[in-house]
Amino acid sequence: MIPAMKHRTLFITLLLVCFSATFTRADQFVLFDVTFTFTQEDALNSKPNQSHYYVKGDMLNAARPKDWTAPVDYRNGTVHVRLEVLEKPAGDQPTTWSVCYIPYKGQKHGYGCIGTGVYKTTGVHEKDLDMTTFWQNNDILWDQGIKEMHLVIKDDHNLHAHKRPDPEKFFPTKVRMMLIQVSKGAKYDPSKVPGLTAVKPN
Repeated sequence: MIPAMKHRTLFITLLLVCFSATFTRADQFVLFDVTFTFTQEDALNSKPNQSHYYVKGDMLNAARPKDWTAPVDYRNGTVHVRLEVLEKPAGDQPTTWSVCYIPYKGQKHGYGCIGTGVYKTTGVHEKDLDMTTFWQNNDILWDQGIKEMHLVIKDDHNLHAHKRPDPEKFFPTKVRMMLIQVSKGAKYDPSKVPGLTAVKPN
């Protein structure tokens, strides 16, 4: 009778451990999914910085972790950048976006940025980036969480688009941008991204 009870207890314990691991494990989450039109006027009047589009408040996933290091380690994982360029001026002008993480608490410069990569045409442009290699990633205190994101439109020489002598090559543009954070050791899975094929209204 006692051995049987031991086996039952062991089985229940293992079941609870497996359930707990399944419940707490999250391989990826969408940090934000925004669709917007950006005009030259928007770029000139964005505050506090020009050529910036600000993603904050309810534009960010409210369920994002407060601590990106534990219990799930996103800080040492990857980020999947999905940029869908819906509209842009004719002429195939090389364009890119800097995508900056603004933490609740930082050090040194206090923020860090990834890039979408340079594109010339409409369509979907995607890439995966290591979270430990992008510009100033160590200036963010990841265990304190991310407060907002800044999206900055630039040319292929890192010049803000509004400073160009030919801004008409950049504006107006309409994009849908998504950032999917993937935990350490996991691989981005597009089938787990809600609403991936649907474009949100402007």
